[in-house]
Amino acid sequence: MSDGARILIVEDDRSLNDLLVEELEAEGWTVDAQHSAEAALKIIDEFEPDLVVSDLQLPGMDGLALLEQLRARHAAPAVLMISAYGTVERAVAALKAGAENFLTKPLDMDHFVLSVQRLVSNRRLHEEVRRFRELLGGPSFHGMQGSSRVMRVLFDRIGQVARADGAVLVTGESGTGKDLVARAIHAESERSGKPFLAVNCAGIPSELMESEFFGHAEGAFSGAEKARTGLFRQADGGTLFLDEIGEMPLSLQAKLLRALQDGRIRPVGADREVQVDVRLVAATNLDLAEMVQSGKFREDLYYRLEAFQLEVPALRDRGEDIEMLAMQFLERFAAARQRPARSIDPDALSLIGSYSWPGNVRELSNAMERAVTFCEGDRVGPQHLPERVRRPPAASGREEGDGADPLWPLLDEGDMLPTLDELRRRYVRHVLDRVDGNKRRAAALLGVGRRTLYRWLDET
Repeated sequence: MSDGARILIVEDDRSLNDLLVEELEAEGWTVDAQHSAEAALKIIDEFEPDLVVSDLQLPGMDGLALLEQLRARHAAPAVLMISAYGTVERAVAALKAGAENFLTKPLDMDHFVLSVQRLVSNRRLHEEVRRFRELLGGPSFHGMQGSSRVMRVLFDRIGQVARADGAVLVTGESGTGKDLVARAIHAESERSGKPFLAVNCAGIPSELMESEFFGHAEGAFSGAEKARTGLFRQADGGTLFLDEIGEMPLSLQAKLLRALQDGRIRPVGADREVQVDVRLVAATNLDLAEMVQSGKFREDLYYRLEAFQLEVPALRDRGEDIEMLAMQFLERFAAARQRPARSIDPDALSLIGSYSWPGNVRELSNAMERAVTFCEGDRVGPQHLPERVRRPPAASGREEGDGADPLWPLLDEGDMLPTLDELRRRYVRHVLDRVDGNKRRAAALLGVGRRTLYRWLDET
């Protein structure tokens, strides 16, 4: 079964060249054949082979010289050397120079194909292990991983905001990691040695919220048998993180604003106010400005919070961070569940990279936990991913009930039908438009490498 490998044959015997091409293409691999080392080197950057099958004896530059040139490349392909002069000395010389295997002519085709399969599989495995290690070693910032531009900007802004001492508003979609941003602000600040307390405003009944935040005196209400120290006093000197602040009742928002303005709180039923020193970090996935307009959030509190606002990017906007996070979640869950999964199949990575992840990092974490759980081998494949990731809903180009082909506008431009090259150019532009210019997602949807996509775009 083919694994999408690309193989370059360099053989001056044209009949043998044709036979090797026929055998390898029958296995489903993509094959190019050249008759000299010089011709092979001219096309190697464009073809990007995983494996080069080269004769040792070639006109002009010989196979060993070609091998030396290939070894000097940054992404060197595997090399299988063949020769009609199969002496031990020649085989040793080829292997010492970096060839992975050496076969003698006349070739046994079954043995040849098996050798190619093994070399291609080993090549892919080594590449996956190398990339896996690189991704696992990606940059970390207080528990957040990411090397994309948007995450580097976020990390810089966290450091800047942490040096101030005013309230902070962290916004972003659900599942993006706003709680980690709050913890990073605390860890980077001068308050890092003091308490960090987190509370979800949506998880506290409204009638208990004031007591939870500010505490209460003994006998303040029915059931208050003893005094309670609220979250503000517990976090004194440190940071209080209020998640889902948009769920806070208007009546309590006024008291929260007072606490932010002068640092004084009054426990429920108490006669005196208490001075506290707390930095507030609030988070929401709601549009607070819109809530202000509709009267559901206090305008003065909103402006107090948004002086220092940090937007956490959605996962779909984080480029190659997606693969890095998928690898890290795989390692974490495989170790925790004692599962055999150690890598991710390229087809599964392509699906992971092209899916929109509306649930963001939390959804990716859950998907990888599921994949690791159901994977019985050492590699996570497409079949282990959730159905929604394997088959995301197709974007419709027509209204419900409209029988028109949504791709017909790509064809219907005048009376003349386009050539295949022109149709490809139109379709590439169409896909890029649908993914808002994201070349990574476009390449995954088109089923090609990004270098191929860039080459196509250069041709337009």
